[in-house]
Amino acid sequence: MTTERIETPLRVDPSTTSGEREALEQWLDFHRATLARKCEGLDDAQLRTLSAPPSELSLLGLVRHMAEVENGWFRNVLAGEKAGWIYSTEEDRDRDFHLTDEDTYEEAHATWQAAIAHARTVAATRGLDDLGEGEHHSGKSYNLRWIYLHMIEEYARHNGHADLVRERIDGATGD
Repeated sequence: MTTERIETPLRVDPSTTSGEREALEQWLDFHRATLARKCEGLDDAQLRTLSAPPSELSLLGLVRHMAEVENGWFRNVLAGEKAGWIYSTEEDRDRDFHLTDEDTYEEAHATWQAAIAHARTVAATRGLDDLGEGEHHSGKSYNLRWIYLHMIEEYARHNGHADLVRERIDGATGD
C-alpha cells in the first residue's frame, strides 16, 4: 500500500514580498508540505524504515511527531485547550517514534492534517503579539509570532532528517 492514495498538499514557494504574518504562515505551510512530499509514494513498510539503527527515527515517526508538536503548541499553548498528547504517554514520551504493527501512515497523516487544520483555525483569530492562553511546561508565556518561528524551525530540522531517511529508502533527494 503506497501513500499515493493520500493527497499531498501543494507546496508553494513563499512570497519574497509578503508582510510578516503572511511570510510566517507561508514558510510554515511550505515546510508542512515538504514533509508530506518526503513521504509521498512510499508504502507503510518503507515509511517505517529507520534512519540509522539504533535510532528509531522514521518518516512515519516524524509525521506522528509533527502531529504531536502541532497539537502541543497550537491547541495546548496557544488556545489553552489542554488537549493532551496524541501518541505519547507519561510512561513513553517518545511514543510518537515508537511504532507498533498497528500504526499506519493513513492514520498518522489524517491525524497530522487534522492538527494542522485546527492550528490554522486557532491562529486565525489571534495577532502575532497575542500570548497563548495555555501553559507550557517551562512556565514561560509564548506569543503567536514565537510559536510560528518555532514551528518553522521544528519542521526545517525534521525535514533535514526526512531528507536523509528518504534517500536511505530509495535514493530520492531534493527539497
